[in-house]
Amino acid sequence: MKHANNFPLRQAGKIAFVTGGSRGIGAAIVRRLAGEGATVAFTYQRSADEAQALVQAIEACGGKALALQADAADASALTDAISKIATQFGRLDILVNNAGIFLVGAIDDFSLADFDRTVAVNVRAVFVAIKAAVPHMAEGGRIINISSTNAHRAPFGGAAAYAMSKSALSGLTQGLSRDLGPRGITINNVEPGPTATDMNPANGDFAAMLHGLMALPRHGSADEIAGMVAYLASSEAAFVTGAGLKIDGGFAA
Repeated sequence: MKHANNFPLRQAGKIAFVTGGSRGIGAAIVRRLAGEGATVAFTYQRSADEAQALVQAIEACGGKALALQADAADASALTDAISKIATQFGRLDILVNNAGIFLVGAIDDFSLADFDRTVAVNVRAVFVAIKAAVPHMAEGGRIINISSTNAHRAPFGGAAAYAMSKSALSGLTQGLSRDLGPRGITINNVEPGPTATDMNPANGDFAAMLHGLMALPRHGSADEIAGMVAYLASSEAAFVTGAGLKIDGGFAA
């Protein structure tokens, strides 16, 4: 059985929560999980119009989505948003920690405030969301963190804090796989390489440099990232946990 958008309905009846889901990779993940039959709640920070447009587009295709305003760096707001959805639907089956920021700068210029913001959004918020979601997850629960290939390779200057924040997710994911495994909950990282979004266009100023570092010299698409997330969220990935799955065109090869 397939949805109107031709995705298999392997998430039918599931309740999913995606942080930072109004644009780019996050929006593609929301569309994909909704297309596979899940009811998808997602957060946004400032993009209210884009968030509501995404909800309407999903509903027009017969899917179900809800948008909630919450800054990922605000632990109370994020916890409340997750608790609200889990209470409304009685459980949570899938958590995708997608919200993230990319602040760059050489060590001489990179402020402590930017460092703290990077950690707050890219690391602390992931821990906060997992802590809020796990009490509402049963056996078969899925947690998927959107990390980066830069956790393994940062071949240009200015990305130290960002690379560090994404590397931190590897340790968090591996450690939590031991805590959550006995409960039948899996946790994994998806590690994209250069991906075509408004923030990182495939024909942007840095595209040629990035492509020169890759085995497949092109940007990935947000839908390609969403496809890997959908796999990890499915029953097909029941034996995958504590893993980091690169989807980077060979950037880190």
